Amino acid sequence: MNRLILCSMSENIQVRVGVVNYLNTRPLMAAFDQGSMQDQIIWKAAYPSNVANELMVQDTDLALIPVAVIPEIPNAQIVSKFGIAASGPVASVCIFSEVPLEEITHLYLDYQSRTSVRLTEILLKNYWKMSPVLLKAEPGYEAKIQGKKAGVVIGDRALMIRNQYRYIYDLAEAWLAHTQLPFVFATWVANKPLSEDFLTAFSSTLENGLNQIDSLVEQIEFPAYNLHTYYTENIDYRLTPAHIQGMNLFLEMLKAH
Repeated sequence: MNRLILCSMSENIQVRVGVVNYLNTRPLMAAFDQGSMQDQIIWKAAYPSNVANELMVQDTDLALIPVAVIPEIPNAQIVSKFGIAASGPVASVCIFSEVPLEEITHLYLDYQSRTSVRLTEILLKNYWKMSPVLLKAEPGYEAKIQGKKAGVVIGDRALMIRNQYRYIYDLAEAWLAHTQLPFVFATWVANKPLSEDFLTAFSSTLENGLNQIDSLVEQIEFPAYNLHTYYTENIDYRLTPAHIQGMNLFLEMLKAH
């Protein structure tokens, strides 16, 4: 994991923090939503690729961003042991299809996450050994997933359409089969030094949120998928050395791809 050289930062300065407004971030955000660090943070929510763009152009100081974008962030520093990862099926990053994988001729690529797109490209080439026509998706493309045209769908939308398709290929599960390593979709990255006090408090607040999963699930109405399963079995929020190894391998593959 990258090391961050820390410097002091005025207590009067608020840190601009970008976050993805998906169900999978709710446990990370639980304690912040209850008011923790509200005087120290200005929140900016968007979908993954936009959050990454804002960090890239320094419209934010810290963000939960797709791993594939890290090499493009000036002075990128991973500042937390938390993220969005999976060591098995993640459920919310999948290829949905009406036909078996080998019969797919065209594949829509979700516009909301570059990491999922790049992961798909790597798996198609190195694991599945196939080359369907890749289509750039636009909002509403899910309705075009039919016949031999499949689609990569991520996030809440993926959970909501799981019962609509006969064939579902989970990208995290495929990565694990291909590499025997977990996959990290997103992690907390800063584009400038932040104070040690801030980062310590930020990490503690993330941990506090993860300790509230049981009560959080009771507050969210989402009949499409069991959120307790999603938060405790599908997603890994705490990054281990194996997760970092998987992330570094993915970044190396991106260079060669």
